[in-house]
Amino acid sequence: MTGGIGAGKSTVADGLVDRGAILIDADRIVRELQAPGTPVFRAMVERWGQKIVAPDGSLDRAAVAAIVFNDAEELQALNTIVHPAVRAEMMARLAAVADTDAVVVLDIPLLVDEQGSARSEYRDLAGIVVVDADPELAVERLAAHRGFSEVDARARVARQASREQRVEAADYVVDNSGTIEALDAELDRLWAWIGSLAERPRP
Repeated sequence: MTGGIGAGKSTVADGLVDRGAILIDADRIVRELQAPGTPVFRAMVERWGQKIVAPDGSLDRAAVAAIVFNDAEELQALNTIVHPAVRAEMMARLAAVADTDAVVVLDIPLLVDEQGSARSEYRDLAGIVVVDADPELAVERLAAHRGFSEVDARARVARQASREQRVEAADYVVDNSGTIEALDAELDRLWAWIGSLAERPRP
């Protein structure tokens, strides 16, 4: 599952967990892998120094963002450090439940790349779900609920794959532009669709 920032992907993920899914959340794994003392944390500090370490010894995420946000080379360096470790951990957690009949949802914010394709290392999944919302609504949500300025919110949205690219890569699109009640109905339809995947292999 993927979706643009501010689309409400976490809300959809929580709804799927309520319906019985096991969630493997890339963002949560990133935070775990960037904890002080981990190989990823040490590699990041080796690259950027103590300026990315907060007074309490944890990773200063705002400092990292300031370094990589508008610098393609530094962003690539960060991705080279973080992405392989995250994928390895996600695949290990997936393997741990492979012999069960559980529905497993991988929550991957950057599943669709800047060219509009699902990243090659994840193309063997049963299906790709995209949580979709109008970018203007996403900006409003980021400002209202996550404390972003409008300028920062728009910049974050612009740095990701476009709405059209994500929808093009999707096997199923969840419309999260309406009310909570409307989303709940969307989730019921999504859950039914996920259940149908066991009956028809993905081409």
